[in-house]
Amino acid sequence: MTTETRHQKWMLIWISATAALGGFLFGYDTGVISSAILFLKTQFHMTTLQVELVISIVSFGAIFGALAAGPLSDKFGRKKLILVDGIIFVISAIGLAFAPTVNILIFGRFIVGIAIGIAAMIAPLYIAELAPRDKRGALVTINQLAITVGILFAYFVGLIFSDTKNWHMMFALACIPAGLQFIIMSFFPESPRWLLINNQKEKALAILERFRGSREDARLELEHIEKSANKSSAKGREVFSKRVRPALLAGIGLTLIQQFTGINTIIYYAPTIFQFAGFSSDFTAILATLIVGITNVAMTFVAIYLLDIVGRKPLLIVGLSGMIASLLLLGFGFLFMEHASSWMGWIALISLVLYVAFFAFSLGPIAWLINSEIYPLKVRGRAMGIATCANWTSNFIVTVTFLNLIHFFGKTGTFWLYAGVGILGLWFIIKKVPETKNKSLEEIEEYWA
Repeated sequence: MTTETRHQKWMLIWISATAALGGFLFGYDTGVISSAILFLKTQFHMTTLQVELVISIVSFGAIFGALAAGPLSDKFGRKKLILVDGIIFVISAIGLAFAPTVNILIFGRFIVGIAIGIAAMIAPLYIAELAPRDKRGALVTINQLAITVGILFAYFVGLIFSDTKNWHMMFALACIPAGLQFIIMSFFPESPRWLLINNQKEKALAILERFRGSREDARLELEHIEKSANKSSAKGREVFSKRVRPALLAGIGLTLIQQFTGINTIIYYAPTIFQFAGFSSDFTAILATLIVGITNVAMTFVAIYLLDIVGRKPLLIVGLSGMIASLLLLGFGFLFMEHASSWMGWIALISLVLYVAFFAFSLGPIAWLINSEIYPLKVRGRAMGIATCANWTSNFIVTVTFLNLIHFFGKTGTFWLYAGVGILGLWFIIKKVPETKNKSLEEIEEYWA
């Protein structure tokens, strides 16, 4: 490997990591509420409905963020939207830190949800369009790693403030990564693919030359992108055309499977689940949750290593199978809790650690990765925005119904319901989701044609 190639590699990692600060904020703002809610519901004397709203309204806001992100990224560019999103994150963090009432808290969480919806869509899209084909899986998964690190950091913060119950500072800390992203991202380039379809071919070529092994490689890639772009129009209705529909079905299907197998009930309600299982204090429940967060980060590194070697589809099948088994185990634990109450805490911890471990190298990163890869260039922003919107809609449904499902079906029935969705998801992945390893974005587009 030449020095120039090594330099290009590290520049791509640095740019991807900066774009992925949106993922970190996604993870932090979704994870921090799991600890903060233990203190908020006491201070504000919140009802069950208010607790569910404060937690789940983020997902509702993210629906609007995702819907707006697609057209805005296609019109104004990927980089500009990342910068605007950083500003929204700062404003929402300040608003939440100084929220005087439950209604202001709910509104602040809605605004941060808009920012999260944008970040969930734009960060993997920007990275995928800049990355070379053989490193795209690893580079896009940096965003998922950032999400898991954000969640883990949120759990650490919750543990640190478990004595003082200072939820104000827990929300305010989000200003730091948001401000850093805005400053650093200002110096980085726009997506070369977006520049090309917006009649800025020379700028697109210059950027590709900076990040490919040679000028010839850059020119060949640009020609390939241009040829693919000329095959389709930029009309909004093309997103639902016969040519795009199979890709949209695969992308939306993956995002629905990711959510309806229950991942965000674990992220949002992990301390609550551990309290169900017998962890008596806030501190021990948050500490157990921290172990889950560490597992999430560690196994995402496994995903980064394996994605461009093993491929997307085998990891999806193995990971989802493991998630199903873990949910069944957790359900059995609650089913026999009366007879083995002293063991239930350990059963819950082992089940959730295994569940998150399998999720972290499969559905966690791969649902976002495949959605950043499979759509035609001229409608990629809109299509990914629709899939991201579907993700957050299902996230909102799962989150807002979790406590009610526990009430109506019991803990065992609820976790087995998520396992049943996972079984259907396995069939869908085997039948409808293509392998995209080592294919250029344009080759993937030709696959659907």
